[in-house]
Amino acid sequence: MIQTLEFTVQLSTVIHMLAIGFVAFVISMAITPIYTTAAYKWDWWKKARTDAWSGGTATVYNKLHAAKHLRKIPTMAGLIFIVTILIVTLTGNLSRGETWLPLAGLVASGTIGLVDDIMNVRGTSAIAGMRAIVKFSLQSLVALVGGWWLFSKLDVNTVYIPGFEHVYIGAFIILLFWFVVIATSNSVNITDGLDGLAGGLLVSSFTTYTIIAVVEGKYALAAFCLTVVGALLSYTWFNIFPARFFMGDVGAFALGTALGIVAIQTDTIYVLPIIGAVYVMETGSVIINRVSKKFRHGKKVFLSSPLHHHFEAMGWPETKVTMRFWILGNVAGVLGLIIFFAGRFS
Repeated sequence: MIQTLEFTVQLSTVIHMLAIGFVAFVISMAITPIYTTAAYKWDWWKKARTDAWSGGTATVYNKLHAAKHLRKIPTMAGLIFIVTILIVTLTGNLSRGETWLPLAGLVASGTIGLVDDIMNVRGTSAIAGMRAIVKFSLQSLVALVGGWWLFSKLDVNTVYIPGFEHVYIGAFIILLFWFVVIATSNSVNITDGLDGLAGGLLVSSFTTYTIIAVVEGKYALAAFCLTVVGALLSYTWFNIFPARFFMGDVGAFALGTALGIVAIQTDTIYVLPIIGAVYVMETGSVIINRVSKKFRHGKKVFLSSPLHHHFEAMGWPETKVTMRFWILGNVAGVLGLIIFFAGRFS
C-alpha cells in the first residue's frame, strides 16, 4: 500500500513536470509571431562578425557564410524563451531552494546579452557590441552575486567529488560558482554559430539534467529544466537551417548561465564537462588556435575556430556539421548519466 502511494505521488509529479514542459512549448510558439513581427519591423539584423574568435580577421568564417550575410536574419530571439521560462516558472514552479537561483541567473545574464545585442544591432562603431572587458565584468558580477546567494542563503559549502564524497570548501564555493558560470555561459555562446546547433545541443543538455534532478528528488529544478527544453524546442523549430532568426547573446548567455547553475545545484560539476563535451571541444578549439597563432608565428591548428567552422572549411555542409554535433551531444549526455549513476550509486 505504501509503495503504491509513493508511486502515485511520483507519477503525479512526473505528469506535472511534463505538463510544464508542454506549456512552455505552447507559450513559446505563441510568443514567436510577436517577436518576429517586431524584429522584422525594426530591423534587428545581426552584424557580421569581422574578428576571429582565435584573434585576427575572420577571413575563413566570412567566406563560408558570405551567402548568409546577404540574408537579413534578426537576432535577440532568445527573448522568446527567456520570457517563456520567466512566465512558466513564476506562475507554476517557483521554489526558493531550487528555481530562484537559476531563474535569476538566466534573467540577469540574458539582460547583459540583450544590451550587447542591442549595441550590435544599433551601434555604429567598429566594435560590434559591448567591449569584452565590460561584458566579462558584468558577467562576473552576476556570477559572484549568485555564488554569494548559494553560500549564504542556501547554505551550500561543499562540492561532491566521486571517491571523496562531499568535500567542504566553505566560502570558496563562491569562486567555484563564478568559474562554472563564466565558463559555461561563454562556451555556449561560442558554440552558437550554426543554424540550430546550440538549440539542439542545449535541449540534450537540459534533458540530461532533468533526469539527474529527478533522481536527486529535486522536482522543481527538474521542471525548470523541462521548461527550458519545451521553450527551446519551439525556438529550434524556427532556428534550424535555414534559420529564421538567431538567439543572440541574450539567449546564449542566459541558457549557458542557467546550465552552469543547474549543474551546481545538482552537485554534479564533475560531470558537466562530459555532458557539455561539445561546448568544451568548441571552446578548446578557440584556445588552441589562439595559442598556436601566438607561439607558431600565425599558424593555426584548425582551419577556423570554433570547431564547427573547421569542419565547414573542410567541405562539410552546415547541416551535416550540426546534426553530427547533435549526435555527439546526445552521446555525451548518455555518458554523463552513466558516470553520474556510477558515482552516486556504486
